[in-house]
Amino acid sequence: MPPERKVSGSLLHANVHQELRRRFVTGKIMPGSTLSTRGLALELGVSQTPVREALSRLAAEGAVQIRSKRKIVVPPMTADRFCDLLRCRELLEPEAALAALPMIDRARLKKLKAADDSIGRALKTGDVNAYMEGNFNFHFLIYSAQPRRTLLQLIETLWLQFGPFMRVVYGRFGTANLTDQHELMIGALRRQDAAGLRRALIADIRDGMGLIGASGFEA
Repeated sequence: MPPERKVSGSLLHANVHQELRRRFVTGKIMPGSTLSTRGLALELGVSQTPVREALSRLAAEGAVQIRSKRKIVVPPMTADRFCDLLRCRELLEPEAALAALPMIDRARLKKLKAADDSIGRALKTGDVNAYMEGNFNFHFLIYSAQPRRTLLQLIETLWLQFGPFMRVVYGRFGTANLTDQHELMIGALRRQDAAGLRRALIADIRDGMGLIGASGFEA
């Protein structure tokens, strides 16, 4: 096989994995749902092979459970899993944000402000999809500024696991009563205020995860 075809195949597999990851972190795939390799392949316009590989990788990342060739499920949230995810988020995300702090320039601050504006519009209108997309974009604009790729991958894995359930919770409770901590985070980034950034980020994590706790862990 020519080298360029090998590269093309690798890119195809990576793109399928990235698309499915994006659906998980933004809550487009619901907890407790059963996924079809064939259905996803038809939807994405690819063969079943890259979909199977992507789902195997997602299983290793804790996003799905492969119970048989035809039964791939998104696991439900439990109290123990919730506490574990919350603690890991509080440990890893401030670490990434503080590592990114020296790298946040004017251009990235402008992108963060635009992302926060989109979140603000979603909060006012109750647009859950737009809120999930904007929230993911905002956080990873910060985390991706730092050079520690393993740290970034670990955080993405956490988002893969709570994203589906967060979408259910926002759909149930709405977004109108959520506190937007992002403005405080932007101010801290602009001032290069590490302590202020950490406080605002942890408050933001607890606001969102607190809704999961209040939901009773039922999808």
